[in-house]
Amino acid sequence: MIYLDHNATTPVDPRVLDAMMPFFTEHFGNPASRHHVLGCDAAKTVETAREQVASVIGADPREIIWTSGATESDNLALQGVAQSPVYKKRHIVTVATEHRAVLDPCEVLETRGFRVTYLGVDSDGCLDLDRLTKAITDQTLMVSVMHANNEIGVLHPIADIGALCKDRGVLFHTDATQSFGKEPIDVHAMGIDLLSASAHKMHGPKGVGMLYVRRRDPRVRCAALLHGGGHERGLRSGTLNVPGIVGMGAAATLRADDGVRALRDRLETGILSGLDGVEINGHPTQRLANTTNLSFDGVDGAKLMKAMPEVAVSSSSACTSALLQPSYVLGALGCHEARIRGSVRFSLGRFNTAEEIDIATAQVVESVRALRTARPT
Repeated sequence: MIYLDHNATTPVDPRVLDAMMPFFTEHFGNPASRHHVLGCDAAKTVETAREQVASVIGADPREIIWTSGATESDNLALQGVAQSPVYKKRHIVTVATEHRAVLDPCEVLETRGFRVTYLGVDSDGCLDLDRLTKAITDQTLMVSVMHANNEIGVLHPIADIGALCKDRGVLFHTDATQSFGKEPIDVHAMGIDLLSASAHKMHGPKGVGMLYVRRRDPRVRCAALLHGGGHERGLRSGTLNVPGIVGMGAAATLRADDGVRALRDRLETGILSGLDGVEINGHPTQRLANTTNLSFDGVDGAKLMKAMPEVAVSSSSACTSALLQPSYVLGALGCHEARIRGSVRFSLGRFNTAEEIDIATAQVVESVRALRTARPT
């Protein structure tokens, strides 16, 4: 199996697994049990991981809240801030191409009396900052724009968005699930007030993530969604997943390999030179180094994936593909139905090799040609 679906999840780096293993057996203490050595050691370990994660985005470790993953982090950011009694404004601005972990909580907030503006994007998947500026009103509480899109890899200008939000006195949340540890992020320089991330997108374990919550200038107030002990400074109750947290901390210290861009370009060039009728979805350069989303004319993406079972790719977000619905992200770009149906996402990781890329390229070219030949006239 050649794995090219890293935007869905990544294999745990062996160095991360080595760091985690002792905390399943030997160092198994509960960090909330500070009355004995095992608990105290676990608490110290959690704080070390908090420092490791905070350093990636230039944050104070005290601003990192552990969660079960980015979906919970997004919900805590949106619903937690919206439910805080400190804030009276009831308008949120987001983008139509956001992950469902942002769009679904926004829809829930709409049932609770909030007004949500869903901004469109251009044919490359990019956000018009003028439209964002006009969408912000004196009743806007928060702007939520992802850093990198999970399906097409497009990078939004979060530093410009953060500056705009600061100028208008609006909180700025970004879902950085796909970019954390891969793209440069500085929460202070970029004016970010809340940021979501997940370990399993960066060669860490599943089941653990974090939410950055700004402590000053301004101090962000967030109501807890989970109650039962007041853990994580009252924002997220529940016994901490110490092995997972250790894994996320370890993964945060292993920065992205720049070589993945060259492999992505090698794959893309090989496919485009070997086939006609192939289009890149999303901005050609303003995107993640590991991601390419391609549409194959006259080919159904689902059939293409079945035709090459040795190559693991996807046709949309892993969180929505089970619903068997066409990609709403590509729909927001204005792509016609056939182009959406013919789309496949390739997302690379640090363990992919040039040999794998060449084999996958040959498989794609061969399979597309076969499917086109077999289609009825």
